[in-house]
Amino acid sequence: MSSKKLYASVILDSLDKSFDYYIPKDLQDLLTPGMRVVVPVRNTTRKGFVSEIKETASFKDPKPILSIDAEKSLITKPLFDLALWISKYYITPIGKVLTSILPASLRKTKKHKEQYFVRKKITQEEMRQLIVNLLSKSPEQARVLEVILKSEKGILLTELLEKADVSKSPINTLVKNGVLEIERVVIGRSPLSNEDYFKTRPKKLNPDQEEAFSAIKSDLEKEAFKVHLIHGVTGSGKTEVYMQAIDVALKLKKRAIILVPEISLTPQTIERFKSRFDVPIAILHHQISDGERFDAWHGIKEGKFDIVIGARSAVFSPVQNLGLIIVDEEHESSYKQSEEMPCYHARDVACMRGKLEKAVVILGSATPSLESYRNSELNKYHLSELKLRAEVSDLPTVHVIDMKHEYAKKKQFTLFSELLLDKIANGIKRGEQSLLFLNRRGYHSFQMCLSCGKSTECKHCDTALTFHKTQNALVCHLCGYRIEPPPKACLFCGSQDPLRFKGAGTELVEKQLYALFPEVRIIRLDADTTKHKGSQRKLLKEFATGKADILVGTQMIAKGLHFPEVTLVGVLNCDANLNIPDFRSHETAFQILTQVAGRAGRGRFKGEVIFQTCIPDHEVIQFAKNQDYKSFYNYEKEVRNLFQFPPFTTLAKIRLTGTDEKKTEGLLQRFREEMISHLPSDYVLYPVLPSGHAKVKDNFYFQFLVKGQSPVPMQKAFLACKEAKLIPSAFRLHIDINPLNTFF
Repeated sequence: MSSKKLYASVILDSLDKSFDYYIPKDLQDLLTPGMRVVVPVRNTTRKGFVSEIKETASFKDPKPILSIDAEKSLITKPLFDLALWISKYYITPIGKVLTSILPASLRKTKKHKEQYFVRKKITQEEMRQLIVNLLSKSPEQARVLEVILKSEKGILLTELLEKADVSKSPINTLVKNGVLEIERVVIGRSPLSNEDYFKTRPKKLNPDQEEAFSAIKSDLEKEAFKVHLIHGVTGSGKTEVYMQAIDVALKLKKRAIILVPEISLTPQTIERFKSRFDVPIAILHHQISDGERFDAWHGIKEGKFDIVIGARSAVFSPVQNLGLIIVDEEHESSYKQSEEMPCYHARDVACMRGKLEKAVVILGSATPSLESYRNSELNKYHLSELKLRAEVSDLPTVHVIDMKHEYAKKKQFTLFSELLLDKIANGIKRGEQSLLFLNRRGYHSFQMCLSCGKSTECKHCDTALTFHKTQNALVCHLCGYRIEPPPKACLFCGSQDPLRFKGAGTELVEKQLYALFPEVRIIRLDADTTKHKGSQRKLLKEFATGKADILVGTQMIAKGLHFPEVTLVGVLNCDANLNIPDFRSHETAFQILTQVAGRAGRGRFKGEVIFQTCIPDHEVIQFAKNQDYKSFYNYEKEVRNLFQFPPFTTLAKIRLTGTDEKKTEGLLQRFREEMISHLPSDYVLYPVLPSGHAKVKDNFYFQFLVKGQSPVPMQKAFLACKEAKLIPSAFRLHIDINPLNTFF
């Protein structure tokens, strides 16, 4: 124990500054940076993180730390260093960063799940004799012992109660008589419990895969930080390269984190890794329970798991001895946290974590983000190209259908072109499967009054309500507000004329398919059909085992799925993303079209894809038709460079939220004017405008963009304006460095 007085800088939850506290002598040898402690604040106590231990305090007679929190060091030293970088780059209070790194279940007072385990204290022979003696005197005790006799190592109390069909009373009597003993044990809750997987072996790599793998293997063996970008066409075998890289890391006694988009974290994805590796694997995603997440986090920190698979936040899992981070589908928008600060991008955080921990980082995609591909051009990332599909199958043939001609032929709107219907019918006859993509759930997009032209809108949000036929309700997809049943008269002008439903969603697609093909078996996969835990797994398993002919879905079916019997993919509306007023809209559209098309023809038979569009000659649709990423990249790069948008500049979106529309806009105008005075003259500040969703849950959203070469002047200017306290605490100020969407 040190004889010196020591002090700790403690960051209180959600605050941007630290406070000094005296470390009592009995805590000096226990305390390390990253630990959570309990400290006095005015007349109460608060929890915070220790950021630094030092020999001098910044003021006289600081108060003592009261205790170390029961959870102790939840944030490891490497994670703490990563949090400091996130705080600085994404301009977020360090306390808020640290609390966002921890799962909510760890920030609450939560414990490991405990159960009781029952064991015998006498020999097998003694127990058999006792059962004979008890059969007539106490048949319940005899049943308990018969169950125990079949369980050599013991049994959980809950299981014993169920199997013996008894209350606790006969068990307590047997414990009292020294026949049994009960021990309290911690049970690890796992979403993979009770799952069996057929083991698979490594596949022989083709020359492109071998080249990519060799470069990664070399850096793993050197324990050198390096980012590898694997650009491979859909079905090119990127996952096999990942798995062989993981195998190398495990042999080097290192651990791995695999990030996949939330939407792609399907049972199929998990099964691929569980089938290959006979090591403990932790799964982290939004559908696991708080208890499962709590147990997984502690298990990871204690070194019980060698591989962690998860969505965005899994990048913060407390893996010790980290050697490899994989970011699959690195272009995916779900890696970006946009709604709350810190507005981090998990791909970029993964790269920084790799740098801090000398780990190798692999980014993989069939459609890399422009930022990542640009970094490979600048030699910041090592680029590997996988040009061919790994299996014998070729890339699918893509047909582009001009829907204007289809509407003219039928003299009305139609969801399906004649060619698509013919291909579906032929596939059904041959026993093949089809996949239809429409990125809009519900039955109709909106309800419209023909008298005034207004649609029925949410009273809390600035958006039209979507009609869900199965619920017979109009529902807001932003806040959940609903009108049930839909109104008969216009809520805006009061007209009694019949209201019309417009637009199509996945529910309508499903209904019309049943009308056209009455005998067909259809599965719909969207947010409405996968609300409950395990429902997505169940539906995908049904489709994979041939219990349905057609899978209809939203973005959930666009990636991460491998169905060898799918020979036809239909994209019902290619134009939706192209019409969004955002500089990334072309990139997003190309990525979705290419990814969806890649689901076809991954088995024995060549696949076909049908793009339905009203703008068939659009460059993006033609690039996607040809699966030509390079041409798309060069085209889009020129446009971005011409208008000086990322990856050639840095962009920041500053947004203010408040309940008073005019005051919110006025305060942000004032904040913008103040920022002008703190920025170099060559930085561009765009006007203050309502956000794409200008009103959500009775809150108004206004924003402006800042564009310049480096984020540093933006960060400094934002902090200076924030220090000036121009925004009252009732309003929420939000900054997003390099936002993925400048409209919403």
